[in-house]
Amino acid sequence: MSAVFCAVDRVWFNFWFLQEVGLIKGSKVTRVNRMIRIPQVMVVDETGEQLGVLNTLEAISIAEERGLDLVEVAPTARPPVCKIMDYGRFKYEQAKKAKKAKAASHTVKVKTIQFRPKTDDHDYQFKKKHIITFLEQGNKVKIQMRFRGREITHMDLAMEFLSHLVGELEEYGTPESRPQREGRLITFVVAPNKAK
Repeated sequence: MSAVFCAVDRVWFNFWFLQEVGLIKGSKVTRVNRMIRIPQVMVVDETGEQLGVLNTLEAISIAEERGLDLVEVAPTARPPVCKIMDYGRFKYEQAKKAKKAKAASHTVKVKTIQFRPKTDDHDYQFKKKHIITFLEQGNKVKIQMRFRGREITHMDLAMEFLSHLVGELEEYGTPESRPQREGRLITFVVAPNKAK
């Protein structure tokens, strides 16, 4: 029974070790202190001053004396470049930068709003308000005019309706192209105006 538990513990330890070293899940792991296996490394201290090429154990002891960690910052260089720093703070700052970069990036989405030639005034105002909201958020809006049955014979009224809508949206966005007819639809995309 204990041999089975011992084998399970060994498998679990091997999995944990491979995960820490970065061989599982393709994760890039920064090697710190005793994880650095190369005999000699180029060492840079916490102030940015180069200490030169040192024995790895000697560099680790210098870092421990200062109450800091030896972190591998350029593993592909020969010899690898290691910096003496507070690794916990380094990880925190990197996570903070990643979060800030994610917040700053904005993907433009295309929202679709549909009208009909017989759209009444309340629905028109409601949909126009949504279009303005989408444009203010920086998204593009695809406007579709859908025809049913004999409504297609009144194309001139639909174009007048759409030109009126574009005129009201001028402050918030501009059409990317002229309205195009696709079967029983007239579509065009309105892009938000650039922020000044």
